[in-house]
Amino acid sequence: MSGNAIGSALAQAREDVDAAMARDPAANGRLELILTSPGLHAIWAHRVLHRLFLRPGTRLLARVLAIVVRSVTGVEIHPGAVLGRRFFIDHGMGVVIGETAEVGDDVMLYHGVTLGARSSEKVKRHPTVGNRVTIGAGAKVLGPVYIGDDVQIGANSVVVRDLPAGAVATGIPATVRFPKAGEDPYEALFRDPAIFI
Repeated sequence: MSGNAIGSALAQAREDVDAAMARDPAANGRLELILTSPGLHAIWAHRVLHRLFLRPGTRLLARVLAIVVRSVTGVEIHPGAVLGRRFFIDHGMGVVIGETAEVGDDVMLYHGVTLGARSSEKVKRHPTVGNRVTIGAGAKVLGPVYIGDDVQIGANSVVVRDLPAGAVATGIPATVRFPKAGEDPYEALFRDPAIFI
């Protein structure tokens, strides 16, 4: 690995830690997060394994190491998935991200989230998630759906259709609404408790 690549990887890791600090109220410091966050560990391992997966000669190695990472962190990210910058997985346990999933920048997932498929064909079969999306605990986003920027998906919701930018999706199957202009997000939680994440 060249000096530029190492510098770039360290800068990206710093961004990931900064994003985790901003989103995790239980974090007491960067060192604590670096040592104890399974979500960060899974993301960092994925960034290395994704590079291996892109090279035909090391694809099998990437898949095998991904299984080791899953057993250590409780997070399963296929090495073929594409992850954006400042991505954060809070708690981590039970998160599954499929091979053809694409995740934008500044996305946050809670535990038990699945970005999964509804087809076994070798095509684009996993979700594409835009920027600044939050997906609540236990939510399932299935199939080659597109999740627009700034979407919030409530805990335990099941999404099988595209969601437009700025939408709030809750329920099974997920229903969509848009926040009202000037709506207090805290008060909105009591009107729509499924958004609790």
